[in-house]
Amino acid sequence: MFNIPNLLAFSRLLIAPFMFWIILNPQWFTDNGWHISWNYYASAFLFVIAGVTDFFDGYVARELNQITIVGQILDPLADKMLTLAAFLGLMMMGTASVWAIYIIIVRELFITGLRTLSLSEGIDVSASFAGKIKTVAQMIAIGFLLMHWIGGTVLLWIAVALTLYSGGEYLVGFSKAYRAKESL
Repeated sequence: MFNIPNLLAFSRLLIAPFMFWIILNPQWFTDNGWHISWNYYASAFLFVIAGVTDFFDGYVARELNQITIVGQILDPLADKMLTLAAFLGLMMMGTASVWAIYIIIVRELFITGLRTLSLSEGIDVSASFAGKIKTVAQMIAIGFLLMHWIGGTVLLWIAVALTLYSGGEYLVGFSKAYRAKESL
């Protein structure tokens, strides 16, 4: 249970609420005499650090053969907590579209439920290539929105489209695997 990949995933659980607080409290920087851009830098820095732990927890787990049930549950949970903390913070600050965030949250909750169901049924619905691209697109959109860079909103809607596509892929994959299991 306590191995390097799980500790890296757990670190994202700790970073997410701290980053969320920073996003929602830009006045902490300005009240202390710093320019508002330091709020952007701090939240983006935490997001990048968390993203790096996301890459390395999977890499280390595979390389050291430390893939565990706890890690299989903790990793996607930590990923969702991190991205949702960023998206909700950005939405609450008026930087991200409420509808885009709503669609992403609903899809993430639906797929989490589907993954839980698939685990209970003994069906493997691993992350697809589209799911990985969706995650990268979401992270890039979050980075642009956190830094208030031009194009962040366009990237967010691209991430929404990829989020819906990969969700559909998961649903089709689960349906096929479930029907195949039932026919046995």
